[in-house]
Amino acid sequence: MDARELLAVAEAVCDDAERMFLAGVGSDPAAMKSPGDFATEVDLAIEAYLRQSLTQFTGIPVLGEEAGGSYSHDAVWIVDPIDGTANYAAGNPMCAILISLLVDDQPVAAITSMPLLGRRLTAFEGGQVRLNGQPLTPLSEADQLVAQVGFSSVASQVRSQFPSLLRQGLLAELAATYLRPRITGSVGVDLAFTAQGIFGGAVSFSPHVWDNAAGVMLIRANGGVVTDIEGNEWTPRSIGVVAGTARAHEAIMSTMDGILNS
Repeated sequence: MDARELLAVAEAVCDDAERMFLAGVGSDPAAMKSPGDFATEVDLAIEAYLRQSLTQFTGIPVLGEEAGGSYSHDAVWIVDPIDGTANYAAGNPMCAILISLLVDDQPVAAITSMPLLGRRLTAFEGGQVRLNGQPLTPLSEADQLVAQVGFSSVASQVRSQFPSLLRQGLLAELAATYLRPRITGSVGVDLAFTAQGIFGGAVSFSPHVWDNAAGVMLIRANGGVVTDIEGNEWTPRSIGVVAGTARAHEAIMSTMDGILNS
């Protein structure tokens, strides 16, 4: 199967995952992963379903946030059953199901489903980004009066390469540019909004491929610029993502460089 056919399989599987997602909104924390980070029973159930179904229907292994798995450089599905779990548990609609297919360490198909917003973005290599099945207009520069930047989180994990004080400093500096910072609490939503042109750009500090890969694919496919935090080409081993229109990416990177070099 080619990327288009594999995306179609993933979309069919995602249909059932969305129903599970919607049925469990507001679920309580069930498993503590680290201080302040948890999974609900729905996270675990959706990932188990995605793992079983994608493997059965495609023969390609799955790497997921909750139960791990084996990474294959040849081909691997990457899944985050609920990105923005804290939002999901609170009933906040800024949360998503993230599914991507990586071949030779680069995404070739992706789904970002935001069931509480009624939005599903999809793309495969060589095709257009689609929102609920309809092709999106390629990215263009927004009027600077309404241009926004998604900023995933100002809180950091212990021993993060990007501690909270650095993030807060960057947030303040970005607010002085033409971009208006917005904190959704979901990397997947930030990157999806950037792919749609709602946000001019986005910053992800996450080192996890399951947070970033789907959004990277969507933004690239819709004509955006995508790098890691240092401005290098994004890879599954990258720490973080900076993405957006050419102008937004440049504004974010120049601000980032000023903070990191100060």
